Amino acid sequence: MRKIIWLLILSFLVYSGIKFGMPYYRYVAFKSEIKEIARISAGLKEDEIKNRMFERAQELRITIQKDDIELFTTEKMVQIRTSWFEVVDILGLYRKTLIFSIDSTE
Repeated sequence: MRKIIWLLILSFLVYSGIKFGMPYYRYVAFKSEIKEIARISAGLKEDEIKNRMFERAQELRITIQKDDIELFTTEKMVQIRTSWFEVVDILGLYRKTLIFSIDSTE
């Protein structure tokens, strides 16, 4: 009986860790992609840069729209800003809204 309880507790902790870990993984991966896109897109049009960012966000299943991406470009600089939120629900017992924001200048 004791092993079953420990197994249930361990399973719950792993489940909770995955539920909270995935949004943070998506944030870090998207932030890295944003920096890379900003670094290599100095000569590209704003629409093309936004399309690349939006495609990557869709691949990572980040819930943003193209209008949520703010882009400011000059000849030598690209600044990209965006933000979104994700709701983490643990078995209907606990809900937490995680807010993510990225501001990258290259």
